[in-house]
Formats: sequence, structure tokens, C-alpha cells
Amino acid sequence: MPRLAAALRGLAAAAAALTTSPMPLMGMGGAPIAVPSSAAAGTAARPAPSSPAAHRAPDDPKAPREFVALRAVDPTIIQEIRYATPHDFMGVPVTGYRDPMCILTRDAARALHQAQLSFLRRGYSLKVYDCYRPQRAVNHFVAWAKDLADQRMKAEFYPRVDKSTLFRDGYIAEKSGHSRGSTVDLTLVRLPAVPTRPYVPGEPLASCYGPKALRFPDNSLDMGTGFDCFDTLAHTLDPRVRGRQLTNRLLLKKGLERAGFVNYAAEWWHYTFTPETFPDTYFDFPVSRGSLTADCGAAGRSSAGCSSRADPAR
Repeated sequence: MPRLAAALRGLAAAAAALTTSPMPLMGMGGAPIAVPSSAAAGTAARPAPSSPAAHRAPDDPKAPREFVALRAVDPTIIQEIRYATPHDFMGVPVTGYRDPMCILTRDAARALHQAQLSFLRRGYSLKVYDCYRPQRAVNHFVAWAKDLADQRMKAEFYPRVDKSTLFRDGYIAEKSGHSRGSTVDLTLVRLPAVPTRPYVPGEPLASCYGPKALRFPDNSLDMGTGFDCFDTLAHTLDPRVRGRQLTNRLLLKKGLERAGFVNYAAEWWHYTFTPETFPDTYFDFPVSRGSLTADCGAAGRSSAGCSSRADPAR
């Protein structure tokens, strides 16, 4: 317990220090992404503080009060919000990611905190890549998937998949469970974390399913593929994944399942906390500190930022 308490104090102090000591990793508009420096060791950094008004248009929908910033619940969890940067399968920051931060329903954030405590005792930290995802971001994915000429990131994220089949194969869908607020994409990092460098747009790309030493640098444990790899090898229990890679996937899976999360079998990184706070509602407030200032209707369903529709897993 003394070791765990010391680890928690160290990670929390590092997270607090980021408000005055940002590190250079490109995000939306050139802003860095938020990760505790002692845990992520240079993987990402927090942008300079700004007022909520600067991140919220007058007509933007607001988040229900049930949504929180993960950092307010657990500042020790590493955050590398990929869609706020150009290092994603589209090669550009995604619409709706105004701040590089993780937003989740309060219940999901608290459950993730409990899982983090367990992993810290074993010398690991969770690292989140994506959390709540607004509908406008999903719409951006859909528009990109329909543009078959734009394949700038194919060599890394979908080298063995024809872009014309992304809808059919389930990699892209018009709705995402992330928009309900209790789904998170994440991995495990061994502490102390090894520093990683930022992606530079236009640099040569390496396949997401190749050996870890040849993939884009990530301080994640070796899970057999990189995050957001559009490939069947990313299926959590794909029989080709063996040895240490399978052990790492199961370590993440079992730890999160004990905290109440359920894995999406086609993506080793994708987990949903159950029961969901909003099981039938898809939100569209932007990923922004300014979104967490007001209600979105008494039950989270009466605002323009909320909609109720059928659900795909992704």
C-alpha cells in the first residue's frame, strides 16, 4: 500500500504540473495532447489553459451533468487522445475534438479509476486513446470512408483492407457506442513509461500489425497490433495472437471486466462500462472543457445534442 500511495501521489503531481509545463506534441490546431508527464514520459502534453467560452460556440449542445472529465476523477490515467491529432486513420484531427481530453459518464469514469488502482499495484497504468465521441466526429468518419481517393494513412491503419469495404466489414458505421459516453478505447503501459515521439504528418508509415519494433512508437504493452488497426488481427482473441501479446490482451481484459467493462470482440482496445448511463442516447456536444458546464435536458435526451437511435457496437 505505501508503494501504491507513492505512485498515486507521483502521477497526480505530474498531471497537475502539466497545466504549467506543456510538452510539444501536435494536436488540433497544433495544440499538444494531455498525458501525465511522469507516466507518459513525453508521449503527449496538455495545451495551455483557456476559458470555456473559447472552446464553445453559442449554439453548441452541452453535456448532461452525468458526464465528467476523466482527469477530475483519476489524474493518474494517461491520456493520449488520438483523434485530437493527425495520427489517426484519416490523417487529420477529427471534427468535434476541441480539447485533447477524455470525457465519460461519471459511472464509467469511477469504474475506470477502480481498474487503474488495481493495475497500479502491478506496475502498470491505463492509457486512454478515445472516450466519449460526438456524433459530428462519427459523421466525419463516414464522410472520409466514402472518399475512396483519400488513402493517405492506408499503409499504417488498413494495409490489408480495401477502403471500399470499411462499411461492410464493420470498421466504420453511422453510429458509435462511444457517443453514449460509457465506451473507451485504451491500453496498458508499464511504469515508468518509456518516452515516445509525436507523429509528423507526411512521414513514412509502418503497418499497424507488424512487429512492435517496426510499428509507430507507442509505450503501450505489445498487444499484437497498434490502436485502431483495421485488421482481423486486432480481434481480441484472434488465434494468431499468442505468447506475450495474448497475455497482455488478457491482462487488460480481465482487469477491466472485474471493474464492470465489456470488451468488443473485434477490437482489443474497445470496452464499454455496463450498465450504461445512457444506453439508447447518442450525444453531439464537442469534446471540450466548455461542454461540461450545463445540463443536456433533465434525462439527457431533450437537447439538440442528444438523439435516440439503434446501436452498432463501434
